Amino acid sequence: MLSSRAALLGRFLHRTVANSRSVTPAIRQQMVRHGGHDVSYRMNGPKPETAARVLSQVAGGLMWWWVLWHLFHEYEHITGEFDYPDPAKWTNAELGIPADDEE
Repeated sequence: MLSSRAALLGRFLHRTVANSRSVTPAIRQQMVRHGGHDVSYRMNGPKPETAARVLSQVAGGLMWWWVLWHLFHEYEHITGEFDYPDPAKWTNAELGIPADDEE
């Protein structure tokens, strides 16, 4: 088992040395493959245009105005339209509770 590990390590070292001799480090760092689009791995992407940023802020502001306006003026959508019934007025039959004398 030790010999197979040594063989794997030897192949790895041979490939590493061969690759370092064939390509200089400066060229190896410049070899970046682009797939036809902006690359943003571990860095910020391109900054959006000013008009797009302003329009997104305006759209977000309108959305929050709409939500808060309707929460304030039409709160019945959340709390309900009708008054909540008083549970003290419910009978045992309505609640499904059997009578005390039943066994």
